[in-house]
Amino acid sequence: MKKLTIALLLFALAYSAKAQQIPRFNPDTVITITLDSAINIRGKRLSIETFINKIVTDTSFYQAFSDMKKYTFTAENRVFTYNKKNKVEGKIFRRIFHNNDGPYKMQFLAKQDSGKLFKKNGKYQLYTVEMFDYIFMNAYNSDFVESAPATGKKGGGSNESYKDKLKTLIFSPGKPIKGVPFIGKKTEIFTANMRQYYDYTFFSSTYLDSIPVYKFVVKVKPGLSNWTKDGLMIRELTTIFDKRDLQIMGRYVDMKYDNLAFEFDVQMNIELGYFDKAEVLLPTKISYQGNWDIPLKAEERASFLILHKGYRRGKK
Repeated sequence: MKKLTIALLLFALAYSAKAQQIPRFNPDTVITITLDSAINIRGKRLSIETFINKIVTDTSFYQAFSDMKKYTFTAENRVFTYNKKNKVEGKIFRRIFHNNDGPYKMQFLAKQDSGKLFKKNGKYQLYTVEMFDYIFMNAYNSDFVESAPATGKKGGGSNESYKDKLKTLIFSPGKPIKGVPFIGKKTEIFTANMRQYYDYTFFSSTYLDSIPVYKFVVKVKPGLSNWTKDGLMIRELTTIFDKRDLQIMGRYVDMKYDNLAFEFDVQMNIELGYFDKAEVLLPTKISYQGNWDIPLKAEERASFLILHKGYRRGKK
């Protein structure tokens, strides 16, 4: 239960970094977006259902992560851990060269650690950081993505099982995450029953100063009773669509939940960019900040920033 909870929280994203430190509790939804205006969603061509159906059925966002295997690129990973007063306790920096010009090779160009990070046995103090390392820094020879998004199959207790549930959360938001006690169905925010608790809005926007996009926001309605609000896990889901073909280019999710089993408050942000003569979308920024707590364990507070640069198609 502990590792599964952490795995589900890992993909919650947040604001990007300022200098060498990611600001705490100051999230933003795709900061490269410039809003033009709100749009009347009653038109025939565009509607709430247009965006919801695209979110639920889309596989191209997942494909952007899978396509990284075809490219050589450099990743810069920053991790910060915090105490209860949100003072930095530990720092990790990695610059990693992912070489796909032949048999895949990973080269560490820079490794810097400081502060309280490791146990006496050499493992990370925080499970949050351990799972981040597992997924993004290949510490256990895992890959970024190894299979299609999860379909709700029952899994064992392995890290691969946790990764499958993560894929459902990030690549298929709105679908239930089976096999997760207490929160499995709370991700189904597009069901008839759940829609009464959310507002749906979308805007005409500009991404990276030049790409025309729609910004579709699903957010908990203001004015709900505390009892109702406490039962909603996803507080906001924002998705960025390319106007030209409704390709998903970015996603932000804000999740918060508190029950007897665990408590968490996390945000996640993912941005994609066009490469290879503007024909392929690939991840450019992944960021996270969050707190989680389970009984008899110390609260964990951490933030991550992952930047991918210099994509070029591999030669293999």
